[in-house]
Amino acid sequence: MAALEDTRVESSDRPVLELVDCGKSYGNVHALRGVNLSVRQGEVTCVLGDNGAGKSTLIKIVAGLHEHSEGTMRVNGEERSFGSPRAAQALGIATVYQDLALAPLMAVWRNFFLGNEVRRGPFLDIDEMKRVAGEELTKMGIIIPDLDRPVGSLSGGQRQCIAIARAIYFGAKVVILDEPTAALGVKQSGVVLKYIVKARDAGLGVIFITHNPHHAYLVGNHFVILKLGRVVLDAHRDELDLDRLTAEMAGGQELDELSHELRGSDPGKVAPAHEVEHGGVPAPEADRADGA
Repeated sequence: MAALEDTRVESSDRPVLELVDCGKSYGNVHALRGVNLSVRQGEVTCVLGDNGAGKSTLIKIVAGLHEHSEGTMRVNGEERSFGSPRAAQALGIATVYQDLALAPLMAVWRNFFLGNEVRRGPFLDIDEMKRVAGEELTKMGIIIPDLDRPVGSLSGGQRQCIAIARAIYFGAKVVILDEPTAALGVKQSGVVLKYIVKARDAGLGVIFITHNPHHAYLVGNHFVILKLGRVVLDAHRDELDLDRLTAEMAGGQELDELSHELRGSDPGKVAPAHEVEHGGVPAPEADRADGA
């Protein structure tokens, strides 16, 4: 990782993307309320939260799928409201979802240019697309000797990295990564985290959506925790350590209450077989006598 640090681009003081008191309501349901978020180029902003915390709604607002109901969103200092994902993409905001929007049976180079094919007259310029795809993937440190391979034959980490490299090539200034390590093992998660650092060092603002504080702390510069649609923590790396981030993510007070409730339990206890056989309820005395 040392070599990556040498090329790091210092983050700008002015946020490339900023949400000020943003909220989103669906009828009487408030999915987000009063959310403030600043994303700077050359930084990884980690947004953490449990299921139902509001992470998906936040992604949809920034990606242009839904418009916010209240508050302000600014891109490069100018107030914006996206009416579609294309409007967000036109301003350099790209989203890499969990499903990656990749076609598993198509070749790597076809997926790289999916929806943005290069043509020579009426025909696809296959040689040019292969050349560019190979060069861009190599810049990210991904070596795929055969670009005609179906993308579905690659590992989960490699597929994530292709999606990230594609977003960068097509002009992204901010890349939103939706739980990129959620379905990956330890090794493949490490591959994706390495390329998140690569994207940061290339000068992009990265929004890393995750529920894993350990993965977030490995690459994050700025941490925001959502709970029930509200921000409960907004801190930079020098303001907290992994233990505090984990405790805040898990809900410190809730964990304390749970620990108190379980204080009298014996974690080393093994339930007797007769209890397991009766669904966890001790068998009636008569049954035990009959079976003796």
